Amino acid sequence: MKVDFIKVHGSGNDFLLIDEFSSGELFTYEERGRLARLLCDRENGPGADGILYIQKSETADAAMRVFNADGSEASMCGNGLRCAGRFICELLGKETAIVETMKVNLLVQKYPDIYEGVSTFNVEISLVLFALEDLPLNLDKETLVKGRIPELSRFLEFTAVAMPNPHLVSIVGQAELAGSLQRSISEKVNGPNELFPDGVNVSFVRNLAEGHIFVRTFERGGGFTNACGTAMSASSLVTCLYGYNQTEKPIRVYNDGGMVECIVREHEGMYKIELIGNGTFVYKAKAEFDLASSSVEVTDQVDLGEQDRYSYLQKEARRILSKYS
Repeated sequence: MKVDFIKVHGSGNDFLLIDEFSSGELFTYEERGRLARLLCDRENGPGADGILYIQKSETADAAMRVFNADGSEASMCGNGLRCAGRFICELLGKETAIVETMKVNLLVQKYPDIYEGVSTFNVEISLVLFALEDLPLNLDKETLVKGRIPELSRFLEFTAVAMPNPHLVSIVGQAELAGSLQRSISEKVNGPNELFPDGVNVSFVRNLAEGHIFVRTFERGGGFTNACGTAMSASSLVTCLYGYNQTEKPIRVYNDGGMVECIVREHEGMYKIELIGNGTFVYKAKAEFDLASSSVEVTDQVDLGEQDRYSYLQKEARRILSKYS
């Protein structure tokens, strides 16, 4: 079977985007997971962190479904939403669109370039939930904000939040970022464990200066990633809870793949985050595959000429980060 796809990324968090809006749905649920495992394999396939399936929606302009590289379906992906939002807006000839995700419909809109020549979109990250049952996290309390989990660390503080996918965030120093603690915690809570039965995204956050933070994330279903959009949104919110940053003001978030901006909005005790960053289209191609034999061949690859511009943003982000090393 053959399928057309576009290789896209948000902050280096890369995906294969498959258009089922125009063609109709091409795969069953089981096939989507198997195809994700096959095509996202970086050694034998085109390679990616996941697949974005763009579909028709009865409640929004279009729908986005996200499958991780391990074949599991994600409830939400902020970096993927920017790429999907751009594709949907361009397909429909619109500047803004409403996109259906697993649990909530979200606004996406074209935004002034975050860096010259880098196509940029602002996406809404909402349905922010602190109740531990929404992650779920099994502790004898209702929420965990700036609290401890002795089973994971004797000295780190954690905040647990669903956006609506689950996140565990800790503000750390450079020593913790450079060490192996994040990996060991992440592998523990994403393997068989009693705390997080469904796993959790784990982010370590370093506060650089007011309005500037660095975030590194271990994604459930994917491992360490260049960036995770909802994790950067959750991390920005947590820095506001600590008083390092302020709501309603832009926060520049640096990551291993580049940088984005987040604005934490608060209204009557409820939060939503604006996640602003690139939606870069790298190349388009066809994948000829056979799920039974796990074979795949990529053909007709056409470079879309956008990655060079994004590389300048990455250089600028590294230059700024070097000031804090």
